[in-house]
Amino acid sequence: MRREYTRKLVLAALFAGFGVLLSALAVPVGGTRVLPVQHALNAIAGVLLGPWWAAGSALVTATLRFAFGTGSVFAFPGSPFGALAVGFAYLFLRRDEAALFEPLGTVLIGATLSAVLISPLLDGGASVGFFAFAIPFALSSIPGAVIGYAVLKLLRRSGAVREDRERK
Repeated sequence: MRREYTRKLVLAALFAGFGVLLSALAVPVGGTRVLPVQHALNAIAGVLLGPWWAAGSALVTATLRFAFGTGSVFAFPGSPFGALAVGFAYLFLRRDEAALFEPLGTVLIGATLSAVLISPLLDGGASVGFFAFAIPFALSSIPGAVIGYAVLKLLRRSGAVREDRERK
């Protein structure tokens, strides 16, 4: 039990660290910075760690990127919900294809929260529409989810990560 906790803590920290280090690969699109690598990490973490650890890792990444000036405030509603979607999908499916659910959380939930909650705070009360966030979030999360799925398959094929369908 304690060993599993330590393993998940270390992996979550590694995912957060990779997310911060690779944030230099972000591309500005509109008012956001798209980072497919972060969504790939969310997809892998959601499968390997489960929903809560993956979301926690994504929140740590968002916090550090925001603090270092390499990320925007929109990472807070965007990233953790993609990780949650993957983690919950994996709990039900028990298949690596759950990684492809990352855009559902990022686009549907993250873009909605960005448009409804964060945008009015930043734009002097003027709310920006859902599609103003959904499009850049999708441009980032869809390729990221596909990359994450491919990396996960490569990790499994290489034996670096074992198939563990009994884990909760």
